[in-house]
Parts: sequence; C-alpha cells; structure tokens
Amino acid sequence: MKSTTLVDEFEQYSAWREAVYVRVEALREWLATQELGDAESDRRLGQALGRLQDDTLNVAFVAEFSRGKSELINAIFFSDYRQRVLPSAAGRTTMCPTELYFEPARRPSLRLLPIDTRTREGSVADYKRDPSAWEEFPLNLESAEEMSATLMRLADTIHVDAATADAYGLIDPTDAETARSIARDGSIAIPRWRHALINFPHPLLKQGLVILDTPGLNAIGTEPELTLSMLPGAHAVLFLLGADTGVTKSDIEIWRQHIAPVQGASRARLVVLNKIDGLWDELKTSDQIDAEIARQAASSAAQLDLPASQVYPVSAQKALVAKVRGDEALLAKSRLPELETALSQELIPHKQALVGESTQDAVEDVVVKVTELLETRLATLQDQIDELSGLRGKNRDVIQHMMVKANEDKQQFNRGLDQFNALRNVFASQVETLRRQIGMKQLRDEVRHTRVTMEKSRFSVGLRDAMGEYFRRVDGNLVAASATIDEIRSMMTAMYRKFSEEHGLAAVNPPEHSLRKYRKKVAHLRHLFEERFNTVFKMLTLGQHQLTSRFFETLASEVVQVYELANSETEAWLKALIAPMETQVREHKTQLVRRLDSVSRIHAATETLDERIAELEAASGTAADQLDSLARINSRIADALVGDLAGSQLAKIA
Repeated sequence: MKSTTLVDEFEQYSAWREAVYVRVEALREWLATQELGDAESDRRLGQALGRLQDDTLNVAFVAEFSRGKSELINAIFFSDYRQRVLPSAAGRTTMCPTELYFEPARRPSLRLLPIDTRTREGSVADYKRDPSAWEEFPLNLESAEEMSATLMRLADTIHVDAATADAYGLIDPTDAETARSIARDGSIAIPRWRHALINFPHPLLKQGLVILDTPGLNAIGTEPELTLSMLPGAHAVLFLLGADTGVTKSDIEIWRQHIAPVQGASRARLVVLNKIDGLWDELKTSDQIDAEIARQAASSAAQLDLPASQVYPVSAQKALVAKVRGDEALLAKSRLPELETALSQELIPHKQALVGESTQDAVEDVVVKVTELLETRLATLQDQIDELSGLRGKNRDVIQHMMVKANEDKQQFNRGLDQFNALRNVFASQVETLRRQIGMKQLRDEVRHTRVTMEKSRFSVGLRDAMGEYFRRVDGNLVAASATIDEIRSMMTAMYRKFSEEHGLAAVNPPEHSLRKYRKKVAHLRHLFEERFNTVFKMLTLGQHQLTSRFFETLASEVVQVYELANSETEAWLKALIAPMETQVREHKTQLVRRLDSVSRIHAATETLDERIAELEAASGTAADQLDSLARINSRIADALVGDLAGSQLAKIA
C-alpha cells in the first residue's frame, strides 16, 4: 500500500522528533546521574521533552458548504482505511466545526457540544475542560457501517422557532428566504451541535496531526474563537472552492475576512479548486480540458488577489477512488499529488524548524551553564593542586599561615553570604509584587469587572467602552510588571558583579526578559476587537449585545492564554536569574571547605601531602571526563537536530 507524499513526510518528521527526544532525555538522565543538574535545568529539558512528545501539526480546512472538504480530508489522510472516515455526500454533511485528533487516554469516540451552549457563558475552549458538557458516542472500529452511522450525527439538525434560532445567532430575521421558511411551518432547521471532537486512532493522528474541518461562513462568524484562535493557530489552512460554483460572494467574504488576514503560526494558505472532474468532458481533448481548468484556476486566483500558482485544481472524490482502487492513472488525473507535495513542503519543514529551534535553545542554555560549572570546578581544583604542590619542602609555619589564610577566605565568603541572603529577601519581595501584577487572580478580577459593566450597558457605545477599558487595564498591568522586571534585573546584575569582584566567581550576565511580545499579542487582540466590532455586526445575525458578549468571552479567553504564557516565561526567567548565582555560591563554598580541610589535614599530619594532591588530581580528572562526556552528548543532540530525517525538505528552509 503506497503512502502519499504528505504521509511520508509526516512519518519522517515523527521519526526526527523521536530521535531528538531520545538524545535530550539521555542528557537529562546523565546530568542527574552525575549530580550536575538543578531544578531549573531539569525544568528546561522537561519542557523541551514535553514539546517533542506532545507536538501537534494543525491543518484547517475552510470552505462554504458543499465544497468537498470532508472528501478532501478523506482522500489526503484516510484513504488507507479503504473507506470514508468523515461522512461525505451531496448537501450539508458536517454542520459544525469538527476536530479530528487522537488522545490515547480516551476511547475512540465522537463528542458533540449541544447548540444551546451558545446562550451560556464560555468559549469552546472553556467547554473542552468540562467533559460533562459534551454528549459522547463510542466509535466501533470493528464495524465500518456502525462507525459511519455514528459519524453521520455530524449532520444532525433540529427544528426550532425563530426566537430560539435568533438567540443562538443562526438566522438573520431580515433575510427573505428565512422569513419564508418560518412562515411556512413556524420553524427553521438549525445544526444540533455547536462543535465536534473525533478521537480516532489513525496513524497520522497518533503522531500528532490535528485536523479542523470548518463548515461555512455562518459557523465561522458566530464562533469568534475560530477567527481569533483556531485559524491563526493552524500551521496550514486549506481554503476550498468548487469548480462547479466558481468563487461565490460568501467564498470571497470568508477569504477576505477570515483567511487572508490570518497571521501567527499559520504559514501555509493554499487555495484548492475542487470538483474539477465536472470539467472532464468526453467530447473535449485533454488539452482543451486542461486549458479550461487553467482558466478556472486563473479566474479564482484573480478574484482572491493571488498568483495562479497558489490555486491547486483537484478532484478529491476521484482521488479517493483512485487510492482505494490503486489506480495510479486516475490519481494523477485527479491532481491530488501536486497539492500533497505543496502541503508537505509548506507544513512539515516550517514546523520542524520551529520545534528544532526551541529544543536547541533549551539544550544550549543547560549545556552552557553546566560547562561553566565544570570549568570553574576544574580551575579551582587546579589552583588547589598548585597550592598544595607548592608546600612540598615547606615547614609547618608556612602551612599554618596557609591554613589561616584559607580560614579567613572562608569567613569573608560567609559574610558575603549574609549579604546574598539579605538581597534574596529583597528579591523575593519584588517577585511577589511582579506575581501580583501579572497574576491570574488580577486578570480574573478584570474580566469579572468588565463582564458586569457590559451587562449593565445595552448600547453599543457602552459595550465598546467597557471592552476598550478592559484592554487598557490589562496592558497597564503588563507595563507595571515590565518596570518591576527591569528593577529585579538591575539588582541582580549588581549582585553578580559584586560577587565576581569580591570572591572571584565567574562573571555572569543575568538573562534579559521582556513582556513586549505579550503586550503585542494583547494589542493585536485589541486591534481585532476594534476592527471587527462594527463589521462583524453587518455580517452576522446574532443580536448585538449577545454577540459582543460572546466576542468578549473569546477575547478574554485569548488574553488568559497570553497571561498564562507570560507567567510561565517570567517564572522561568526568575529561576534562570537566581539559579546561576546559587549554583556558583554552592560550588565556591564547597571548594573553600575542601581547601581548608586539605590544609588542616596536612598541618595535623593526618595524611601525606602527596595523597591529598592525588585525591585532587583524581577529582580534576573526573571533572575533565565530565566535560568531554557533556560535549559528546551535546554533539549527538546537534546531529539529531540537523539530521536528514526530513530529507530534502529540511534543506529548503535552511
């Protein structure tokens, strides 16, 4: 069974992740065995391992209804199953946004979020943390028929009256067609579900692929979370058009408002002109058919303001048939391989570069810190060896003088430790201030205050002002926290310099830290709010107050994620700020005690000078061996990071 290009690339990427994971884990275990690690190093490596293990590749499929999204997903990812995993038929088959993924701790299942949750507080992300909010249906992997029947629930609809549909934000009461439908029988059909989660043990999903299937303009527009989070978070967005319909008004609306402006992690935005088999006219030659397809693609590209090379004509249905039957000629005619190649070239190398860069940064930070520790230890041991070697042939008075000097150095260092501990108390106080400024409690209070203000206002100006004030306060907290960060770093820089000058510790430049990127993220969310506050009402059917409330809940949820990241990175910085000093102080104290002990033993004639020098030389040899081992382990990780596991694709982004 021949895999597609994308499947091959994905499997190679997964193999690359595994190779890097094994070698980073080896570094972590070696540090623990050699007692060279600390809590901060272990945390950094643990985070890198977590990213490698839980890394996902998110691909979003976006289109109006009946453009063949489900069939394209089946053709690209699930043809090896010899069946349609997602339901695909004429008309609307997927009525709500659907995510396909694999979570090994959960049984294969379809989970559905009822549509009535639209009238309650909380985004889809909030509901994902509440298992009881979902209706769950197990998937019988042994029966294709039963599994297909279960997944057909994605197409469920219910009939409700106009007021209910309006409350859910699913109709435009001023629309003539809607009015006629309601006039006929007093009700209208709406989707039964708001969101769907499919936990499915497909090999690609097991390796971290996550697929988002987004059905139609109405589904996108009434769930701000899709626009603000899910689509920007996708590593690739495939926008589908129909060769049978051309570029419709709603297609252009989706493209211009929800895909073209998307920034963030989404690097690949590919347009797919599906259903080209409708142009396969047996009365025309192959050249005439190709020319017609080329004209359709060029016309679509022009309407979307894109180069024609970014539009990929395909027949998803014929591609699926070709893969199931092993018909290479039909597969080539469907043109799906060209799309798969483009997708793999955009998606995999970009994601691998991001993961590789973050892993390399974490490993380098840890290796540099441990290397400095071992080099300092080597230098100190060599100083002690030289000092003791100089005692050969000296009388006891000289040794006594050296013992006094070593004891004075230790006492002076202890006085420095008292200052260090006093400074640590000041550091702890400033840290508490910083934690209050960007703490989650402070943010929750801001959200609660804004929500109450919005509930009291029934006019758009009041709603806008409440949300604007929310963003001003959130940014103000980040500004105050930034000032505290600068104060903390200045204090620690002075402390590092003092200890370096007075006690000969290695010069350390405390790491910098800035909340600038988080302020930019909050500013971007504020820009989205200001940009879409008016346009979103023109486009959607939901009541203004209710839509604004839902829009705010989504934005607030996004700000929470920004703050969580800011808190996590700040905590990591605080540990990285104090950890090197603590390590150096601990190492210096150990060596001072060892030095005093050596001279004291020699003075008391409890052991020979040569024996003590031999002991120090053995310790020096151990430290040198550890340095060599660390360099070898680091080299193996570097080899894995640049390994040719992604083939020629990795070279394209080098």
